[in-house]
Amino acid sequence: MTITDTASPTTNNSGPENRWANQARPSTAAGWIRRAAEVSTILAADAVERDNANQPPFAEVQLLKNSGLVTLLGPAGHGGGGETWDTAYRVIREVARGDGSIGQLLGYHYLWAWAARLVATEDQISAVEELYTTNNLLFGGAVNPRDSDLTIVEEGDELVFTGHKSFSTGGRVSDLTVLEGILEGTDTHIFAIVPTEQPAIVFGNDWNNLGQRLTESGSVDIRGVRVDWASAAGFVGKVFQPLVYNTLNVPTIQLVFANFYLGIAQGAIATATEYTREKTRSWPYGGDNKPSASEEWYLLEGYGELASKLWADEALIDKAGAEISAVLHAPRETLTERRRGEIAVLIAAAKLRIAEDGLEVTTKVFELTGARASSNTVGLDIFWRNLRTHTLHDPLPYKKREVGQYVLLNEIPEPSWYT
Repeated sequence: MTITDTASPTTNNSGPENRWANQARPSTAAGWIRRAAEVSTILAADAVERDNANQPPFAEVQLLKNSGLVTLLGPAGHGGGGETWDTAYRVIREVARGDGSIGQLLGYHYLWAWAARLVATEDQISAVEELYTTNNLLFGGAVNPRDSDLTIVEEGDELVFTGHKSFSTGGRVSDLTVLEGILEGTDTHIFAIVPTEQPAIVFGNDWNNLGQRLTESGSVDIRGVRVDWASAAGFVGKVFQPLVYNTLNVPTIQLVFANFYLGIAQGAIATATEYTREKTRSWPYGGDNKPSASEEWYLLEGYGELASKLWADEALIDKAGAEISAVLHAPRETLTERRRGEIAVLIAAAKLRIAEDGLEVTTKVFELTGARASSNTVGLDIFWRNLRTHTLHDPLPYKKREVGQYVLLNEIPEPSWYT
């Protein structure tokens, strides 16, 4: 992957919002999570207003870049954080507490930034990681498997990508876009990383959904994007070199989902409890009247139930994060199909639990805050809208079936675009 054109309006690291310009980058996992918490606090302050405006999140992406979070997984030798995936997952979660959309953008970026390691050759990996880390670039991806694959035509030493994708998270705010298609006349899939800003990539600017409104996930037309054969990920002499490791892209991003779901739900609890402490009124007609809402037994019970579910979900998600991080950072050749399948099942379990519990949390917080909290000025609905939108990504019953087949039949799922 030999990308040289990296110009983008989002790569400037200056600006009044760069509060970290004179600070050293964190050197520990805990330090990076604290940095993510700072970003989350900034995002939370006007998340509802920005969501209502529904504008491309150029400023939010610049915030991620200024904080150093974009290069968290990048090699330390090129100025990156040199961190591991278990840290990245916690960072995604923390950012999503403040803004679920930006947590998703960051999580997808981490997956696509790791795409080279998943499928590319060693030389390609080095080139891509140096490129995006030294230039502080953000990835997007036009790889929606529910649409038809892009068509790839071979023209001499070049590959020409053409087609349409109805979803492309990162869109206009990304610097680099991951493309995937099928070589015409074959069943060969090819991934490539290209500069986003070029005439052959045309975004539809049509993302206007219920939630996750600032993920820039609208449609894109690929109109003859040209890539050198040498940039086709994982190909040597035009022949792909397969590994079980290549199939980790789906479990990796499914756990990205689980982490920003958890962050959204945690943000809902944090916002709701603050509202209850400061504004919710106690109920004066129950026969057990309390001077403040914080003493109401049903509110204490309600928050206790929701928090305990999220704590349990967090433990499961962290366990899954530790297990997949270990294999993501291990030598690629060592991963077996069985181990890959076991991790995929654990991640499926984590995802289905936080999806169901998170939707309960983001709904029930209204019962715990009171009627006045339904005001649009409060904006408590942003958490439910964000979580409801993305949890429709792929059907949860299929995740339950994967877990059930493993538990009952000791069968691991076959790798697919959603497993």
